[in-house]
Order: sequence, then structure tokens, then C-alpha cells
Amino acid sequence: MKKLYFTPGPSQLYFTVEEHLKSAIKNDIGSISHRSKAFEAIFSQCVNNVKSLLNLPEGYQVFFTASATEIWERIGQNLIERESFHFVNGSFSSKFQSIVNNLNKSGLGKTVEEGQIVDVEKVLIPETSELIAMTFNETSTGVMHDMEDVRKIRNAFPDQLIALDVVSIAPGVPIDFSLVDTAYFSVQKCFGLPAGLGVWIVNERCIEKSQQLLNKGMSIGSYHSLPELEAKAKSNQTPETPNVFNMYLLSKVTEDMLLKGAQQIHIETNYKHAVIQHTVNESPFLSHFVEAEKNRSKTTAVINCTNPTKVMNALAAKGLIIGSGYGKFKASQVRIANFPTHSKEQIEMLSDVILSLNI
Repeated sequence: MKKLYFTPGPSQLYFTVEEHLKSAIKNDIGSISHRSKAFEAIFSQCVNNVKSLLNLPEGYQVFFTASATEIWERIGQNLIERESFHFVNGSFSSKFQSIVNNLNKSGLGKTVEEGQIVDVEKVLIPETSELIAMTFNETSTGVMHDMEDVRKIRNAFPDQLIALDVVSIAPGVPIDFSLVDTAYFSVQKCFGLPAGLGVWIVNERCIEKSQQLLNKGMSIGSYHSLPELEAKAKSNQTPETPNVFNMYLLSKVTEDMLLKGAQQIHIETNYKHAVIQHTVNESPFLSHFVEAEKNRSKTTAVINCTNPTKVMNALAAKGLIIGSGYGKFKASQVRIANFPTHSKEQIEMLSDVILSLNI
């Protein structure tokens, strides 16, 4: 039985990945040098496609790391001298804050109960904070900010750097990257690829801040510091031997997404989100974890469930794999991903099966 993965990451591979894998093997992508012209072409196409798909403004650069988790540490090293401020809406936003503190810097923040978001109009952010970190879509709790929240922070703090976690949301919804200085994601969620590649977006203010810290004699990391990444990127290369295979797949999948069109992806995300909301509303054993409808994630539904194990097993028997709750909610919740790889028909089928279950 062929399985369909609606897990929040790793998730279902994008439907064109199988053909791209065959092409990669046929063209010996796994064996080429990261200093070759062939790799430079992959790097260039990957960067240009990401910029086009996400509609990045002029002056924003795209770099590659091992994961989004690594980028937390790189941001802490390169963009924070003393203090940052974190919107903590769940486990992943909390982990970023912890990494900054582990670097012996002051990771301040505002923490709210799971299922809620930090109210941007009420939060008090010190002017001394050099960087403000927001998780646009918190994968662990299924809460989502909107662009107006980001805009309010930008308007109130024009001089601070703003870092935006778009790990489980881009390119599912439109994001105005001109409002932030750095953003990041990993490819095993909305981009439908195997894990092992992080994508780090930065603007010139980030490059300048990193260089300032370096000039002060501070440690900003080694091979993946922003100056090193930028220096190699000018030649369409990376400082180290990267995950060439995944970069090739990302270049191909983003090309496929561009052919489909970002706007169409956004339209389909909204439709599938509505189907999932309807399913929760109609099911006798499911209920919404996030009470405020406007703050419910459009790509990662976190749902209260009276018997998660029984529901997950019943769906798995039909080849439909959904995610469990995260951390302390493992025994009381399920999570359903709504990524670009999940077609409208697949989400509708999942909905029909859930509503047919007698739990």
C-alpha cells in the first residue's frame, strides 16, 4: 500500500521529486565537485528560483546551511552582540531563545500559553534589543501570525533587525520579506524534500552587522559566518561541501512551483485549510486547539483529539499518515500538514476518511 504523509515534517515528498531523483542519478549529481561549473549552475538556479518564488526584494541574499536549527545559532553568532527579544509561541520559538542564551547572550522574550500568539500591541520590547525574533508559524502549536503583526513591529522598531521563522509556512502563504531583515526555512516541510538543507535569507543590514561584530574581535562562527557565506556565494559556491543532492532537488522543485505560480499555491493552501477546518468542526472526536480562528495555521493544523493513537492507527491502515501532537501534547493531539505537495484531492480524501471513522 502506497502511503500518503500528512506529517508536519518530514512530510510527503513533492510529487515531482521521484522524476528529479532519477534525473539526478542519471546526471551523476551526487558525484560532482562543489567547485565545479556544474555545481555553480545548480547553486545559481536554486538561489534565483527561491528569490522569484518568494518574491524577495532587491538586495536580499540566499545562503545554504545544514538545517534551520543551525541558522538559529548562526543568527545568534552573526547578528546579536548582546541582546535579542523573542516572541515565544511554542517549542520551536523557545528553542531559538535558548540557543541565544547558550551563546552567553541575553535572549529576552515574551512567552504565552500554547495555542496563543504574543499580542504585538501589548508586548514590551526593550530598545536595547538588537534583534527581534518572530516565528510566523509555530509548528508545535499550530499558531500563526499575519503580516500585519510583522508590519506593526517593523514600524515600531525600524532600527532593530527582525528575524522571521518561516520554516513550516513558506511558500504556502504570501509573506512580505521587505518587512524583515532575515528569514529562514528548511526544505522537509512546505518544499516537500528530504531533510538536510536549511535556507537562510539575509539583507545588507545583516551583512553589515556581522562585519561590525567581526571587526570588534567577536566570534561569529567559522565556515558558516555571513562574511564566509557571502564571499563564496559571489562565485555561486559554498564554504564547505554542501548537500548538493538536495540543492539540486530544491532547484527543480522550486522551478515546478514557479510554473504553477505562487498565487495558485496560496489559493490552494486557503482552500485545503478550509477543508481541514470543516473536518474538525464536523468530527465528534476532534476540536480546535487554537481558539482564535485568525491565528490557526494554514499549513500545520494542531487539533485536540479524544484518542490520537486510535485515530492515527485507523488512518494508517488506509495508508494515510498524520502527525502526533508535539511534546506534552502527544497523548491529546494530532497534527495535519497542509503543504504545497498535498493536493486538494488528497486533503479532501483525508477529510472524508476522518469523518467516516467511528471512534
